[in-house]
Amino acid sequence: MFGRLKRKEKTEESSQKTGSAWKRAFGGIFGRGGIDDDFWEELEEALIVSDVGVQTSMEIVERLQELAEENGWKESEQVREALHDRIVTTFNEIAEDDPLPDSTKTVLLVVGVNGVGKTTSIAKIAQSAKSEGRSVLLAAADTFRAGAIEQIKIWGDRLGVPVIAQNAGGDPGAVTFDAMSAAKARNVDLVIVDTAGRLQTKHNLMQELKKVRGIIDREGEGFIVKVLLVIDGNTGQNGLSQARAFTEAVKCDGVMLTKLDSTAKGGIALAIAGELGLPVWFAGTGEKADDFSEFDPAGFADTILPESIAS
Repeated sequence: MFGRLKRKEKTEESSQKTGSAWKRAFGGIFGRGGIDDDFWEELEEALIVSDVGVQTSMEIVERLQELAEENGWKESEQVREALHDRIVTTFNEIAEDDPLPDSTKTVLLVVGVNGVGKTTSIAKIAQSAKSEGRSVLLAAADTFRAGAIEQIKIWGDRLGVPVIAQNAGGDPGAVTFDAMSAAKARNVDLVIVDTAGRLQTKHNLMQELKKVRGIIDREGEGFIVKVLLVIDGNTGQNGLSQARAFTEAVKCDGVMLTKLDSTAKGGIALAIAGELGLPVWFAGTGEKADDFSEFDPAGFADTILPESIAS
């Protein structure tokens, strides 16, 4: 749906800063030539420092050690190639061919904490879907912030996409109900629902999201429902905690990483995929509506690992 021919190029572009940091952290490890106990310890530490997470880092290193023993590897370059493949495999094992298929009417519930770029991400998805000929409707269900409602309306005007909204302080469930009614009446292909990222307590936030999800499930006959979690690539391991909390509340289906182009620790993408089994669907790389692409695992791995020392 989202311009597959350019996704590898876009992912590589957005991962450049992460790639530079990884090459500094891993270049010396893989440039040493031989493999010894210090090599494995330094490799695991570098992965953890790069926000891959303790659990995923340990699992990756253990698997690489097994492969090295089974195959009689003596050179660090052999491990580097295997690490590259392991990164790609971690993403591909849980990837979906087309998370938002053109052939199916879809409700996309977008969740995430305030400040991660939810509204801009919604605009990017809406623009991309509209450019593919799909009809789109936006629901401003983050009624707790007047600014969020206005931002959605501004994007709707820019993109020529209708927005269902109420005044600030209104009921998110009522907005969602109205949006579903409008979508069915207008035969809309894609409904994108914005949600709040912060209420008085985390419990209140999650209960409100469950309520919105329940309305979508009840009123969404003829639609499939997908939940997209938006995470700021700069948040590090806090992003993993966010992913757990939102997944427990509304069962997230995929992730959009924002600001990937501004972080040196993009390993959080690998931690989310490895520890939570959540596929990374999209990468956002800027503020414009077209600064966005499907996430490409091979492009990500090609960028973040140092090139072969033999080349």
